[in-house]
Amino acid sequence: MAQDKILRLAILGGTGKQGKGLALRWANAGYEIILGSRVAERAQQAAQQISEQLEHNSIVHGMSNQEAAKACDIAILSVPYASHATTLKSVKSALEGKILIDVTVPLDPDDYRKVRFPSGKSAGEEAQELLGDDVQVVSAFQNISFSSLKKLDKPFHTDVLVSGNDTDAKQQVIALAEAIGLRAFDVGPIQNAIAAEALTAALVNINIRFKALSSGFEITGIRRSHST
Repeated sequence: MAQDKILRLAILGGTGKQGKGLALRWANAGYEIILGSRVAERAQQAAQQISEQLEHNSIVHGMSNQEAAKACDIAILSVPYASHATTLKSVKSALEGKILIDVTVPLDPDDYRKVRFPSGKSAGEEAQELLGDDVQVVSAFQNISFSSLKKLDKPFHTDVLVSGNDTDAKQQVIALAEAIGLRAFDVGPIQNAIAAEALTAALVNINIRFKALSSGFEITGIRRSHST
């Protein structure tokens, strides 16, 4: 069951595959979920679809991105990179004093097998600079496939890299990962987000080459039960 101190998770851009997959997992774990979208009606429809997939009574709402950001305790940003800056600017004031988990990966729109960092920085770094010090940005969950997220009866066989500048914020994100059966590791400051983002393109290439849907990676040399 979810931690008492984390009441509401808002997934901004939550009508996409990755956003809906994370919402499904956290709702199944007992968290109250708010799906955000540019169009509130689209978010409400997606919320209804997720609720119908769960056997127990879950709390899943749909709102506009701005309303979702205002109502949540922790926000998760899951949008295409082309919408990254625009979405952040639209919710900046609503996120003050909160944690934002950035799941965005700057894949090349002309070839998803490649990453492209237009500014020379990761999406996580760009988010932190745009939002300022009043928001704690944590980069995580880029390497978890939708195919894995939607299979509630299947265990994960992949780990999560968590980067950010605030240790307490990263520990809360690690707890969110553990709540849905993932092992997560603090890999340092937000500058290191570029490693996880680039790995996503590597996994896309592996999936294509081996006709797989959900390749992942695991940190070796550490007991499977350990997370930090």
